[in-house]
Amino acid sequence: MQTAASRNAYQTARNIIQKDNLLGLYRGFSPVILGIVPKIAIRFASFETYKSLLALPDGSQSSQRLLLAGLAAGVTESILVVTPMEMVKIRLQSQKRAANPQRAIQVVLDIVRNEGIRKLWTGISLTSLRQGTNQAANFFVYSHLKSFVLERRGGKDSKTLPPYQTALIGLVSGSVGPLCNAPIDTIKTRVQKSPSRPGESSFRRIVHQTSQLVTNEGLPALYRGIGPRILRVGIGQAVSFTAYEFLIARITLYKVAAVESIPHRKISMA
Repeated sequence: MQTAASRNAYQTARNIIQKDNLLGLYRGFSPVILGIVPKIAIRFASFETYKSLLALPDGSQSSQRLLLAGLAAGVTESILVVTPMEMVKIRLQSQKRAANPQRAIQVVLDIVRNEGIRKLWTGISLTSLRQGTNQAANFFVYSHLKSFVLERRGGKDSKTLPPYQTALIGLVSGSVGPLCNAPIDTIKTRVQKSPSRPGESSFRRIVHQTSQLVTNEGLPALYRGIGPRILRVGIGQAVSFTAYEFLIARITLYKVAAVESIPHRKISMA
């Protein structure tokens, strides 16, 4: 028997296809594609940087330090890429015209020209909170599950996992964040879609939108779309971690081969 959430998601997809054909499902896709590469690059690079900075003297990591490194990585990607990218995506999704890279660029120019460049970072506090908690949970769960599976497969001598195991762990770790912060994501989207009122602070906008949502639609509305979001984020993290581990393994092999190819010279004492 279908749940209400699954019926709603199915009905929404069906309505979009009937109204705008299959391409309607991909409205707002261009900024996602344009932003996904720098977002993932910033996420992993910043996480590894923060993890190194927060490492204990012996190089090990505590659970608290992993959480903090993931939180900082999420906030970093939110500030640099995610917030403006999602602002453009939401604007494109609200339009009737087909989304493409040219339209995404035009939306950016329109926002900057008519509302100022700061408008691109509307909802940055909620986006940073969402991304921070997402990546804190994501990297924390992934690191611990990976260590657990590695120990079961042969202890600390084994450093890598088969791609399918990496993908499964990434799928699980990526699903945790949306479960924890679904209300944040819902409110963030409402804030970014709503027009700003003169003199209204970001905090007041958040409070106003939250109050309106709960009053008019009830508390369950805070978790609307949680199923598709878990599926989307979980699959995304499965792909991201698999690609990341693959690249790290190849880079490591390349470095080892490069070192081994250097001729060793014997130093003779005169």
